[in-house]
Amino acid sequence: MNDLLITILLGIVEGVTEFLPVSSTGHLVLAGALLGLKEADATFDIVIQLGAILAVIVLFWRRFLKVGEGLLRRDPAAIRFTRNVLLGFLPSAVVGAIAYSSIRKVLEAPGIGPTVVAVALIVGGIAILFIERTVPPAPKSEVETMSWRVALGIGVVQCISMIPGVSRSGATIMGARAMRVDQETAAEYSFFLAIPTMLGATTLALWKSRDLPGHVDYGAIAIGFVVAFIVALLVIRWFMGVVTKHGFAPFAWYRIVAGTLALILLALH
Repeated sequence: MNDLLITILLGIVEGVTEFLPVSSTGHLVLAGALLGLKEADATFDIVIQLGAILAVIVLFWRRFLKVGEGLLRRDPAAIRFTRNVLLGFLPSAVVGAIAYSSIRKVLEAPGIGPTVVAVALIVGGIAILFIERTVPPAPKSEVETMSWRVALGIGVVQCISMIPGVSRSGATIMGARAMRVDQETAAEYSFFLAIPTMLGATTLALWKSRDLPGHVDYGAIAIGFVVAFIVALLVIRWFMGVVTKHGFAPFAWYRIVAGTLALILLALH
């Protein structure tokens, strides 16, 4: 029962944090450390993110259907949408394939991973505040109207999120904002970019774990997946409302406070 409750809690943490610029992986690492788990299960942390990704597909299914139909008709807007998502995914695919083992070692290192996460939360929060206060508002745009250079640039910035605690959504959204993409489009692009990125990360994690029988708890992954999916469905719409009214500064301050408290708790743990 205790293991079930922990799995559900981690699924909730994933669903809440995957699309917020606060680092879902970082929160899972910190939660595991503070709950006293013996080691971080990087495969579990990565695969349950697919539950949150499924929430994006469900919420934006009309958009994806329109793009699919447009591709069949060779519609330029649909082609640009697909090109921009694939270009944003490309850098992390290359770097992830090369650096996967090193990243996993950091996630599973006793004490080191959680400390890296806490520091990254604080630094990332400061970076978000800096960008929010220095980059002027951008005119409304669409993912389809982004240039290929901007899409590729955001993809390069996304690679920074491989450091636990940086936040994939935070890196892509702030990278987009720094390149003069408006807040709503930056958030939507981050949602769409998460689909190939996390599918690739999950495939790689499962492939790397194929020779470790018993190491992957598929039952726990299934429960975490479902919980993350349900929670993410609720969080995405709320997130867009907050961004529209208040921007990303509230999440920056949360990161700074959470990172500071995590460092204190880790020191006392």
